[in-house]
Amino acid sequence: MNEYIPVLIMLLLAAATSVGMIVATTLIGPKKKFADKMEPFECGESPIVSPKLRFSIKFYLIAIFFVIFDIEAVFLYPWAVLFKELGVFGFVEMMTFLSILAIGLIYVWKRGALEWE
Repeated sequence: MNEYIPVLIMLLLAAATSVGMIVATTLIGPKKKFADKMEPFECGESPIVSPKLRFSIKFYLIAIFFVIFDIEAVFLYPWAVLFKELGVFGFVEMMTFLSILAIGLIYVWKRGALEWE
């Protein structure tokens, strides 16, 4: 049980730090309210449309494509680390994986799914 004491101390310090920062900003920070401050914040710009409107489906498609190709990068790192140990079989398998993803990317590109209009 003694080996968990440093972890417990670290968790307590982290909790105390976060609670302390929240309390400090509440007590010390300015409390002025005005119309511009109460508006939804969109990257420093005034909102053009209501935040209650639905997003375009293109936004979700781009997000899904990003996730798919991000997962590809996650699979490439361990393969690169074990490249020599995997040999030709590992190389062929990874090229097959990359080819399937490349064909998928070409397909969505040709279909115009990456066009933002």
